[in-house]
Amino acid sequence: MRKKVSIIGAGNVGATLGQLLAIFEISDVVLYDIIQDMPQGKALDISQMLNIFNSDSKVIGTNDYKDIEGSDIVVITAGAARKPGMSREELLSFNAGIIKEVSNNIAKYCDSNKCIVIVVSNPLDAMTYLTYKVLSNYGFTRNKVMGMAGVLDSSRFVHFISEKLNVSKNNINAFVLGSHGDTMVPSVKYTTVAGVSLENLLNSQDLDNLIQRTRKGGAEIVSLLKNSSAYYAPAASTFKMIKSIIFDKKEILPVSVYVNGEYGYKDIVIGLPVVLGKDGVEKVIEFNLTENEKKELDISANKISELSKELYNLKVLV
Repeated sequence: MRKKVSIIGAGNVGATLGQLLAIFEISDVVLYDIIQDMPQGKALDISQMLNIFNSDSKVIGTNDYKDIEGSDIVVITAGAARKPGMSREELLSFNAGIIKEVSNNIAKYCDSNKCIVIVVSNPLDAMTYLTYKVLSNYGFTRNKVMGMAGVLDSSRFVHFISEKLNVSKNNINAFVLGSHGDTMVPSVKYTTVAGVSLENLLNSQDLDNLIQRTRKGGAEIVSLLKNSSAYYAPAASTFKMIKSIIFDKKEILPVSVYVNGEYGYKDIVIGLPVVLGKDGVEKVIEFNLTENEKKELDISANKISELSKELYNLKVLV
C-alpha cells in the first residue's frame, strides 16, 4: 500500500512536489488549498499525465482539511512567497497566523505517532519553530517536525561549485548549515569534490564568492522572476527528504531541526546534518566544524533566536 503525502498549499512549490511524488510513484498525494477548485484542477491535470509515466499514484485536490486524515507525511508550503526586496523576516507576521492554523488542523486530523511534518514556508526556521511548538502540544515529538532548507541551499552550493570547477555535480557533496537566509553557513570543510575538501581546490576569494552567491541564491531567483520565487529546486529538495523517510534510506542530510543542546544550542530550529529515516530525524550528527564555521553558526543561531522570539511578541505563541 502506497504512503499518503498531503501538501498544504497547492501553489508552485506544492504542485511541483505533488507532480514529482506522483510521477515517480513515491506516494499517493493530497493537494490542499484554500482557493476553491484550484487544487482540484491541478490534481486532475497531474492525474491525466500519470499514465504516460506508468504511474498508478492517486492524486486528489481538496479545500477540506479532513482529506489529509491518515497522512504519513504532511508538507507545509502555505503562505505568501517573497517578493523582490522583501526579506524573509518581513514575511514573519503575515505567514505566522497561516502556519498556526495549518498546524492546528494537522493535529486535528493526523496521528502524532505516525505522521511526519516538513515545513517549507518562509521564514523557514521561525515557521518550523512555530509548527513544532504548536504540534508538540498534541504529542508530536521533535523528530517528527522539521524544515526543508539545508538540502536546497546545499544543492545551490553544488550547482555553483560545479559551474566554477567545470565538474559533474555527481562528484560534489555539499553541506550548508544554519539558517535559511543570509547567515547560512556553507561548510567548506565538509564540502568535497570526489572526496577532496573544497578548501584544497579553490582560493579564498573564489570560495567567498561561491559562499556569498549561495547565501543570496533565493533572492537572486526572486529578482529574476519578479513576481515569484523559486519552486523547482525547493520542490525537488523536499522530494529528496520524503524519499529518505519513506524508503528509510537514512541519508545524512542538512535539515532544519529543533535542538535541545546539540552544538550548544537550545530552543531554536536550525539547519544541522541529521540521519533521516522512517522515524524522521533519527539522529543529529555533530560535525567538528572549523573555528570560523562555528562562529558563523553561532551568529546564525542568534539571528534565528531573535526571529523566533518575535512569535511571542506577536502573541502567535504564548
